[in-house]
Amino acid sequence: MSGNPYGPYQQFAVPPMPSSPPPAPPDRLRAAAVALLNLSGLGLGYALVRRWIPMAACCAATVVLLLVALPADADGVPGAALAGYAVVLLLAAVHGAIAGLRTRLTWPGRASLALLLGVLLLAVPAGAAVGYDGAHKEAVEQSLLDRLGRADHLVTAAGRHTFGTARSDYGTALDVYKDLAVNHSGSRAAKQVPDRMRTYYETVGAAYGHKDYCAAVEPLKYLRTVPRTMPKEQLGSLTRWPDDRLATSLYECGSSSLAGGQADWVTRFGDLLDTFPQSEPAGEVAPAVDSAVKKAEKDVSGSEPCTAVEQLTSLNTQITELSTTATATATNTADGLKKAADRAARSGDAGEYACGVDQYKDGDFDAAQKTLDQFVADNKHSKNRDRAKKVSIAAEVAQTIPAAGKKLPTSASGGSISVTVKNDSPQDVTVLYTGPVTGSFTLKGCGSCRTYTFADTIGIGFKPCSSGKNYPQRTISLPAGTTYFVHKPHGGSTATPASDTAKLRSGYIYTECAYTKQTLGSGY
Repeated sequence: MSGNPYGPYQQFAVPPMPSSPPPAPPDRLRAAAVALLNLSGLGLGYALVRRWIPMAACCAATVVLLLVALPADADGVPGAALAGYAVVLLLAAVHGAIAGLRTRLTWPGRASLALLLGVLLLAVPAGAAVGYDGAHKEAVEQSLLDRLGRADHLVTAAGRHTFGTARSDYGTALDVYKDLAVNHSGSRAAKQVPDRMRTYYETVGAAYGHKDYCAAVEPLKYLRTVPRTMPKEQLGSLTRWPDDRLATSLYECGSSSLAGGQADWVTRFGDLLDTFPQSEPAGEVAPAVDSAVKKAEKDVSGSEPCTAVEQLTSLNTQITELSTTATATATNTADGLKKAADRAARSGDAGEYACGVDQYKDGDFDAAQKTLDQFVADNKHSKNRDRAKKVSIAAEVAQTIPAAGKKLPTSASGGSISVTVKNDSPQDVTVLYTGPVTGSFTLKGCGSCRTYTFADTIGIGFKPCSSGKNYPQRTISLPAGTTYFVHKPHGGSTATPASDTAKLRSGYIYTECAYTKQTLGSGY
């Protein structure tokens, strides 16, 4: 008999097991714990409710963020990456809360313990954020220090070149220093800017230290503009660092140019008087200019008197120009300059005599005549005026008869030999003569005389100044020796002067005759 008490036809079946545990009762504490654990960025909340794919997605998002953010640099994490990661964490927290609301935890058994664990694990992303922020700030500091270093290198390299060539590099470095000081004032790099600015000033103004004063002017002027852009607290005493150096450079450069005969000394001294009128170098301008005038005066008696006269004339003009600048800034300097200008003018006028004589000796008779005529006109009371007239006459004669200029004329007058000069010309005639005695006079035109034709002059028996006619005439007394005569038309006539060389001997009476044909002629 069967062991089944219910009979052979009575059987029991076991129901199939469910595919997943039945949903747990809703638990908000558990949902909060899963959400907090997901905010750690590792998807730990998903792990406790056995949601492995979302967990892997959270871990992948965290890895991507770490790859983007590390190593920390000055640029930081892109904003889009941070925003995207924050969205992923927020979605993970919301989704985890929904999943944990009705799903039992694999561990720990109590939701309160999981919630506490979630709170504690929030320290991981928070600590990571704090650590990254510190690393980012250090990266920024290093970046700023690198910029500072590059600017320093640029200044050092620029110092090996002239200021004109390196000026743009100096400007670039200054822009970096300014940006660090103004826009990154709390950085370590900004704290080093004051020391760098001292090096900057010394490098830009290095020409002054080398006593290359002319080359130092422009860079020192440039340094005076730096306080317009850099904060004064970054410069300190450097604000006025270029002033005394620039004043000295302007004076020394101007003095050098003045001694070398270069015209830019006026500009240098003018800048000095205009910019630093009360400085010690400005007070030295008038004495330096006066010294240059005195040197030029001494040179008038030297081997190149004409050069000295030109210099005195130029000094007069330049000093007068400079005194205009000084009048508005430094009265005492202006007075000294005006005196120096007047002295240069007087000495230049007086020096024309020495210049004219030197030109005569060099055989430049045309220049000598013009110079000495100008001297006579400018110096009506000079002791050399009468001698200058004689040298001018001799220079004019020598332009027609070069032999007349072999010797410098003397101041002698008169002699024992009579020479009569007659004018057989309808035009006034000026007679110039030089030799043992030098002089000139003018004869009126002969009213009854005519201009001879060329045929007249080649005819047999032609003789101007014939007897029986009353010609304008003058008799002069000359010593024995060779006297050179030149007859030239008086006034604006273009007729060619005539000349004659007379070897005078005692016991004879000589006659010179002036007449005109197509040009002036002479005879005796």
